[in-house]
Amino acid sequence: MLRVEAPAYYLITRPRWKLYACRNVLQEAASHDAKVNSYSYSERRNRKKEGAYIDKDGVARTFDRKKISRKRGGAIKGRGWKYGSGFVDGVFPVLSPMAQDILEFVQKGTDVAKVWESLDNIPRAHDLWDDIVNVAVQLRLNRQWEPIITVCEWILYRSSFRPDIICYNLLIDAYGRKRELSKAESIYMALLEANCVPTEDTYALLLRAYCNAGQLHRAEGVISEMQENGIPPSATVYNAYLDGLLKARCTEKAVEVYQRMKKERCRTNTETYTLMINVYGKAKQPMSSLKVFSEMKAIGCKPNICTYTALVNAFAREGLCEKAEEVFEEMQQAGHEPDVYAYNALMEAYSRAGFPQGASEIFSLMEHMGCEPDRASYNILVDAYGRAGLHQEAEAAFQELKLVGMRPTMKSHMLLLSAHAKAGNVSRCEEVMAQLHKSGLRPDTFALNAMLNAYGRAGRLDDMERLVAAMERLDGGGGAAPDIGTYNVLVNVYGRAGYLDRMEAAFGAAAARGLAADVVTWTSRISAYARKKEYGRCLEIFEEMVDAGCYPDAGTAKVLLAACSDERQVEQVTAIVRSMHKHAKMLFKL
Repeated sequence: MLRVEAPAYYLITRPRWKLYACRNVLQEAASHDAKVNSYSYSERRNRKKEGAYIDKDGVARTFDRKKISRKRGGAIKGRGWKYGSGFVDGVFPVLSPMAQDILEFVQKGTDVAKVWESLDNIPRAHDLWDDIVNVAVQLRLNRQWEPIITVCEWILYRSSFRPDIICYNLLIDAYGRKRELSKAESIYMALLEANCVPTEDTYALLLRAYCNAGQLHRAEGVISEMQENGIPPSATVYNAYLDGLLKARCTEKAVEVYQRMKKERCRTNTETYTLMINVYGKAKQPMSSLKVFSEMKAIGCKPNICTYTALVNAFAREGLCEKAEEVFEEMQQAGHEPDVYAYNALMEAYSRAGFPQGASEIFSLMEHMGCEPDRASYNILVDAYGRAGLHQEAEAAFQELKLVGMRPTMKSHMLLLSAHAKAGNVSRCEEVMAQLHKSGLRPDTFALNAMLNAYGRAGRLDDMERLVAAMERLDGGGGAAPDIGTYNVLVNVYGRAGYLDRMEAAFGAAAARGLAADVVTWTSRISAYARKKEYGRCLEIFEEMVDAGCYPDAGTAKVLLAACSDERQVEQVTAIVRSMHKHAKMLFKL
């Protein structure tokens, strides 16, 4: 990207009438001050460098121009930044004809130098700053990070405007979304060097950038810096931290931060509780999510539709249809009309529980109530049928997605692939892969894992091994590097086929790549020996599993019982299972 060295100072262009108004106030203020106090020459000289205004009580006051980038006024000038909303002050920018032209030009432009040159040639007018900022905010709504960087760096390095906190925050946000931490940090340093005071939202955006990149220690550094500067982190900052941790799936750390908020008596709000409900939901602890929801209502914090949807999602992930329905009904009784996200969450509950017809009924209800299904709605329907082994119905839902004018995404293809893989329809899986390539989409790890599963179920081990070798050669290129799910497929397929040596080799290959075995990996490995009735070996692997810090689930207990060959062994496994149940603790405590 073309960069121009930033000048040591920035010129500020203002409408002439504003300059005149400022001069008149200065004259009146100077006249008033002359009658009251006598100033030295140096004091009068410094006075001229200050701005002045009349407050609501009619008293002449001054402000330091160096600390304020421009006078308040216009559409978005000086109003600050509202974190996470995608717009400023909760108001969507209304673009003028000039701003609309700039937006369309910037969106089409790929050459930064040409875009900057064109922006240089725009006639200066008193509302140009408003137009430029409105364009940048609109780009953020559209999640177009590169154009945001082009526009804001033009302000920073090339224009005669003096950048304010909005400009710096937009750049920090854009670089954070792109995971370019060094550039986000350089913008923060430029902000400090320009004597522009960072806001809570500046710190919030930095926190989210670090969390998205997995740099949790650096995120903690932001909190420490705020506290050292005497700025106690507010709910805005902590919520941004929780949001970043949620997206990075750092659930234990998120719970720790939530506990810290309560310990520091930081005032929690609806967004805080919604985030924590999501944290526990993704950690597969729906009852903890419900406890947070109850705590929220107990202190008088009113849930919104996002809160209810998060709780429905928490139960949906575990396939708890009845609880999801209860929350859905409570949401309606509270006066919230379900939106597409709420309907999707309820559909997901039926899908995970293995009731595709229930998901289909909710889909029809959504249409009947005038709520238009989105792409995620169709994807959930494809997944629901696929999980139940109804690959023809899954195919019909996928085709309907295309008929209504929506373009299937990578996830759409992956879910269809999984449906046909589960049915053993390898030829159709290969057709889906070809269709995916034809659509210009590069298969990701999840899609390739589904293809591996299809080959494994069909007994085409040679094709499966060739695909794994190709994935390993990519070594992360195009996002198709093997993950633990890849090796879970191998361990499961080899174990079912009785190839224990190959299974152990696949288990070792996962460890060699630094991939931690999960409960599926360990259970599949135990299952392979259970089929051979090697009870002693099953217990050895079970002990390894516990020592590795992986907590067994009900599937593990079922596999252990399958390895038993006499009553004594059944009693021993039963004692183990009871002990597991007795000492089971919540992974995250409230």
